[in-house]
Amino acid sequence: MALIRSIDGQAPQDLPGPWRFTLTPPGACAGPGDLDGVADWIPAVVPGTAAAALRAAGRWSEAAPTPIHDRDVWYRTRLTGPARVRLRFEGLATLAEIWLDGVPVLATRSMFAPHAVEVGLGDESDLALCFRSLRAELDRPAKRGRWRPRMITPGSLRHVRTSALGFMPGWAPEIDHVGPYRPITLEAVRPGRSADLRATLDGATGRLTARLTVEGGAGTVTLRCDGRETMLAETEPGLFAGEMMLPGIAPWWPHTHGAPNLHAVSARIDGVSVDLGRVGFRSLSLTRPFETGLSLAVNGVPVFCRGALWTPPDLVGLGSGGMRTLLTLAREAGMNMLRVPGTTLYPATDFFDLCDELGILVWQDLTLANFDYPHDDPGFAAVLTREVTAFLDRTQTAPSLCVLCGGSEVWQQAAMLGAPRAIWADAFCETTLPSLVQAQRPDIVVVPNSPSGGALPFAPRGGCTHYFGVGAYRRPLDDARRAEIGFASECLAFANPPEPGTPGPAGPADPGWAAGIPRDRGADWDFETVRDHYVGHLYGVDPAALRAEDPERYLDLGRAAVAEAMEATFAEWRRPRSPTAGGLVLMLRDLGPGAGWGVIDWTQRPKSAWYALKRAFRPVQILLTNEGLDGLHVHILNETADSRALTVTLTFAERGGRVAARAARAVILEARDALTLTSADLLGRFFDATDSYRFGPRVHDVAHACLTDAGGAVIAEAFHVPGPRPITPEPIGLTAEPMTTEAGPALRIAAERFAFFVQILTPDAQPSDSGFHLAPGTSRLIAFPDRRRLPRGTVRTINGTESVEFGHDA
Repeated sequence: MALIRSIDGQAPQDLPGPWRFTLTPPGACAGPGDLDGVADWIPAVVPGTAAAALRAAGRWSEAAPTPIHDRDVWYRTRLTGPARVRLRFEGLATLAEIWLDGVPVLATRSMFAPHAVEVGLGDESDLALCFRSLRAELDRPAKRGRWRPRMITPGSLRHVRTSALGFMPGWAPEIDHVGPYRPITLEAVRPGRSADLRATLDGATGRLTARLTVEGGAGTVTLRCDGRETMLAETEPGLFAGEMMLPGIAPWWPHTHGAPNLHAVSARIDGVSVDLGRVGFRSLSLTRPFETGLSLAVNGVPVFCRGALWTPPDLVGLGSGGMRTLLTLAREAGMNMLRVPGTTLYPATDFFDLCDELGILVWQDLTLANFDYPHDDPGFAAVLTREVTAFLDRTQTAPSLCVLCGGSEVWQQAAMLGAPRAIWADAFCETTLPSLVQAQRPDIVVVPNSPSGGALPFAPRGGCTHYFGVGAYRRPLDDARRAEIGFASECLAFANPPEPGTPGPAGPADPGWAAGIPRDRGADWDFETVRDHYVGHLYGVDPAALRAEDPERYLDLGRAAVAEAMEATFAEWRRPRSPTAGGLVLMLRDLGPGAGWGVIDWTQRPKSAWYALKRAFRPVQILLTNEGLDGLHVHILNETADSRALTVTLTFAERGGRVAARAARAVILEARDALTLTSADLLGRFFDATDSYRFGPRVHDVAHACLTDAGGAVIAEAFHVPGPRPITPEPIGLTAEPMTTEAGPALRIAAERFAFFVQILTPDAQPSDSGFHLAPGTSRLIAFPDRRRLPRGTVRTINGTESVEFGHDA
């Protein structure tokens, strides 16, 4: 049941503080009475962590994080209030004991479980929180699991309900998370009021079901939504229930497919209005059996789900600072789904509120990853069940939540070690989790584990898979088609170089560069090795030699390689005949400085991979795929709710601009429709578009597909290079002309010859695109959103000798 605001308008209040905290040896203080001799108290912010408070005091650094788990951590404050109050603790990391005026009132061993306790206050009461040493707990002898993962250590972590963040060498910074990282609030104890709301969509009719508890009873209770209302019936003393049918309600859509409409809900209880928040009406279904590949339909429309894995924006304090910026960047890149992996933690409620608002679907893993968890232990099972039900309670009205998954790589870990299904397919995720979800959120999909669904959990075609054929396993780009992925709930991991000028290590010569490169523990390679493989494979250079001779060009080719790999992979997956229904990139944002997995760096600045995904994820899109003897296939997609009048132009040209063949066709693409045309369809004659027949010398260097709207504006472009990529620098006639548009300052970038991987480098602004190609003799208008004047910067390409300066200092 979700807490609602009381009739008199007094919501739970954050404790005013001030808070202070101290560190003591494990077990040195049994209770707050033993703290009298402790003098080293440090100011603290709640919600927050000990690491954040120590950093604010200048006694801890992200660059060299010192351990905290080897100590007991004490927090203390004084509080006043009504004689009888309810204290709410939304998140305590991890082994927490709470005292009020020296009397223990709560003990918890879960980072993820919220708690509420009713207590009596004196004129001024002492509240003390102790977070016992997690290291001491992990060092105690415990039953070993049937398998031991290498990614997360130590093995005893499987018994403790805490985040794996900080315990994954090579994946995430080793930051110890201790403290009240979520709000602690106080409220007067009054007659209980709660609301259970469920919003579903049946065709064009919304169905709002409500159960309101009003202890002490009420005369009348009326439910209101979308300008309509209905009376709720008192089905038992203090319980009012009913259903409101809302024909023609505007549904909630992922932003790529429509508007994420939300509707305010309120109740009038004996004439007093109570705000119950907002709901979105949407339906969710599978378009095929899960075993043949996860595929989601929203409101009856199949949705290609694309996005990335989410991690906390504040890895030290675990707060929400910067969250809106990151989610806005995800939306701007065309992402319509984010996955919260089991290696992290459940996001705060405002994360789901923002995803509701922005139209981003959320795949939430349980915080289970890799370990053989003791599901047969009744105590562990009870704690996990409470964790799941509490999460579903607080997200009960979030239309963005679409998948609840039993964890990350638990099944895969055991299966890859050779264990049979009877070992790795636990009953909790197969049986208990679906029943819990059915009782509280029957409108979402349950996935037993990520990956899972095939004969082996990581089989690419069934259920969902973690696909790293293109990526860690260094398969050629066409493996993205050959693998016939059903749904890639994790994919395309590279050590993505940040943009030039990003704070942190600047390149391989920097002593701190290696620390930012993600790696699998125990492997003799890392993800920079993976990126280097594709640099060599795509561009025919020796990455190691280039790294030593010209590190700046080495990084530029690395930026181009990951961008090309991502665009090519999603072009294969989004073509109409593809079996793939989704792909989520590892990951959205770097966890620290350097070339991490993130497509956004640790300062929240987009990288080349982000721009590539922004191009790959366009709702109205044109794609080119190499079909060998059948030439190039041109795929036009329209995911929007509106019919579109479009023109497709396909041009084959030499890099210098001489046109070998060209054709254009007007098409009407209906809503939610797609069309595939072959190069022969468009040209009306034979042309060796893919250089497969080779009856004579190739007469073109680049194929350029362009999609324009009825007014001639370019909506999307796609390129195919049949031979070696043109990376040798030469004059290409690159220009950058400042422009003023209704939306603000812009650059018109043009090139006489084919421009390969055009980069717009600005130290303090974000261009609308970067890392794109320019067909010979064409131009692109690049905007700078939210800027009143053109920023200072540089335009350069991989294959051009020119470097064009622009802006007020140019």
